[in-house]
Parts: sequence; structure tokens; C-alpha cells
Amino acid sequence: MGFRHIDSAELYRTEGAVGDAVKEAVGAGVVKREALFLATKLWNNNHRPDRVKAAFEASLQRLQLDYLDCYLMHTPFAFKPGDELFPANERGELIYDTEVTLVETWRAMERLVDEGKCRSIGLSDITLEKLKAIVAVARIKPAIVQVECHPYLPEWELFDFCKQHGIVLLAFAPLGHGMEPKIVDDPVIKAIAWQVGKTPAQVALAWAVQRGTALLTTSTNPAHIKENFDISPLPQDAMQEMQERIATSIRLNAVVETGVPGFVPRPTSE
Repeated sequence: MGFRHIDSAELYRTEGAVGDAVKEAVGAGVVKREALFLATKLWNNNHRPDRVKAAFEASLQRLQLDYLDCYLMHTPFAFKPGDELFPANERGELIYDTEVTLVETWRAMERLVDEGKCRSIGLSDITLEKLKAIVAVARIKPAIVQVECHPYLPEWELFDFCKQHGIVLLAFAPLGHGMEPKIVDDPVIKAIAWQVGKTPAQVALAWAVQRGTALLTTSTNPAHIKENFDISPLPQDAMQEMQERIATSIRLNAVVETGVPGFVPRPTSE
């Protein structure tokens, strides 16, 4: 359909499939590797500096790549180091790692860029306060900040900070992941969609691009994937209307408070 940015993560368990698909597409001449932007993420149990490189190399191997375009810290929360993705105590409570700081993990990620196999590094599921702390001391600034962002959670303050520092704000769940309250059912968005001859989903995605963010879509439906790519600029008054008249304000994913992604099923032990 034309999408060239693929977002993966150790937690998603998709790196192997992504690697196979990319190898097949590049081998068949469908696309050149340099035309793709491939990203994956460091999971919370690998935040200690001595674990970062091994986690990165393992992801690279699963993806069958020589280099990554971007490596993201999946969340700013460190879990107890080890093989368990969600280490828990006897009461089932997550065990956080209090012996490593965000800055120490970031320094280890900076070294990956120095070594040449990682073109850029970034942060995910982070608050403005924690982002400011990293930017203040970073030798290599975050290239990308990936956060939940949509018309019901526009993140204007975070977006403005990213713009000031040349950071791409990458919106996940730009359509709200189909959760209630549904963004595509919003009366303001539906009215604009009718006016411009597009679907509400296309209006929400166009809004994201036009304000200056990047976005991720997650559909597995070929018709929806095509629809998501077929977006057009909105009239300026429509952009203004979405900023001023959309009344709903909600965060759908509590990951920024816990480090546990709300849209990713917890893997069961085998």
C-alpha cells in the first residue's frame, strides 16, 4: 500500500515475522532496504547498561538486519533484570528495578549509535517531565518520542517541546485503537468527514499528519490499510474546529503510569 515505517518490539513477539517479510520483499525487489524505516524496542527487563547491547543484538538477529533505523526504550520503567518479561512477587505484583536510572539506560543506548548498527534512538510511553530530564543530559538527543496521541489526547505541550528540540512525535493509537469512546464516532470529526468526502478515520489521520506528527496504524484489514494510506490535507478551518470543538479528553492506555502497555496482551508462560 506504500507504508514504509515498521514498528516492532521484543514484547510484541513480531520481530521474527517482520524480519522474514522484509527479507522477502527486499529479495523480490519490491522495496529497497534503505527505503524502509525499521524500529524496535528495548523491553523493561533489560534497562541495566550491561543488558542493553545484548537485547539490541538479539532483536537485530530476529529481524535479520544489519542495522536498525531506530531503537526505542519501550517505557521509562525498569523491571527486575532477567528472562521474565513481567517479573512478579508472590502476590503477583510487578518487581521494578530501583538500581538503574533512566539516564544510565539512555547512555547505553547512545553507545549503540556510536557503534554504527543503530541509526537513531528514541523514547516511548514517556511523560513530558521524564523526557525533559533525558533531553537535558543527552549526548545524542532522542530522534523520536512515541506516545499515545489522537484528537482525544492531542498532547500539545509535549508536541511543542518535541518541536523545539527537533524530535519527531510519533503517535500510536491515532484512531484510539477502536476503544470507547470511539474517535471515529465523534460528531465534530464525522461532520468534517462528510464535508470533505473522507471517512472519520481518514480525517483523524490527516489531522495527525497535518499538525506535524508521525503516526502508526495497526490494521490487519487490507481495505482499512488502504484507507489509512489514502489521506488528504484538511481545510484550515477544519483543523481549527478539531482543536477547539472536540470536547472529549481521555487517555486510553495507562502505560505512562505503570510501564505496562495496555494494548499488548501479556504473554502467558509456556
